[in-house]
Amino acid sequence: MRRREFITLLGGAAAAWPLAARGQQPAMPVVGFLNSTSLDGYRPMLNAFRQGLEESGYIERRNVAIEYRWAEGRNDRLSAMAAELVRRQVTVIVAMNTASVLAARAATTTIPIVFYTGADPVQLGLVTSLSRPGGNLTGVVTLNVELVAKRLELLHELVPAANLIALLVNPTDSNAETTLKSLRAAARDLGLQLHVLRASTEREIDDAFAVLSQLKAGGVVIGPDVFFNTRSEQLGALASRYGVAAIYQYRAFALAGGLMSYSGDIAESHRLAGGYTGRILKGEKPADLPVQQATKVELIINLKTAKALGLTIPLPLIGRADQVIE
Repeated sequence: MRRREFITLLGGAAAAWPLAARGQQPAMPVVGFLNSTSLDGYRPMLNAFRQGLEESGYIERRNVAIEYRWAEGRNDRLSAMAAELVRRQVTVIVAMNTASVLAARAATTTIPIVFYTGADPVQLGLVTSLSRPGGNLTGVVTLNVELVAKRLELLHELVPAANLIALLVNPTDSNAETTLKSLRAAARDLGLQLHVLRASTEREIDDAFAVLSQLKAGGVVIGPDVFFNTRSEQLGALASRYGVAAIYQYRAFALAGGLMSYSGDIAESHRLAGGYTGRILKGEKPADLPVQQATKVELIINLKTAKALGLTIPLPLIGRADQVIE
């Protein structure tokens, strides 16, 4: 072999070595992230999820890839999106609300699923029990649907003279009927009349608040729903514009001008879900990971809004608040 030919052959082989080495490296795991809403307004929760993932050793685009599927408020799209993630053969599916996890559960019994929900996962049929999930699902449950009645009590405490209270629900939410049943019972116990308003789009939210003004309702309880979570600024602005005493689950609502928020710590729940996702990526099985219960509850009161509404917040209630906005 001529010297020039030998050098060319050697150089070609050397150039091929890195490619061969890369081919032997394990493929980066892929997380499928399924959500019924949109990225807009969901960034704080998504950042909390990424934080939990990072705490377990995984950083997006460095050693884990995340494929996002946002249904943009169209729950009817979730089944197809879940099926697409299954065909993609993702390592784990993260479903961050009840409608999403139901779609994911229907799509696969083998790919691990990490969920976040404010409803009872045993009652939903997601797991056998909180301590022993069984199957391919585990996740985080927070106090949410269970707190709807308490939100009505808090609102009644602030507007005791009001006889008519409204409830705003998303009819496409899988927890809508549970929310309605719970609040009707609570309203009956308090001797209040309950008027139900339904909205699943931005335009319908606007229309619902216009109806509230016509009804002259003493206040409104906004039902727990992931779509409403991403519309906190819109909800807060409308409550302020129409002068309505309103309470919701998400702290961003009170920060945006709503009167009160009362809920579990949603960001902390997403961080915990991120941690569980990392543990599954490391090889742990969902059946062996007990469902975590985020039990911390926070009450946020916007005093500026209360003054604008002509309401005086009782001192004991202010004392119970985790945050008072002045």
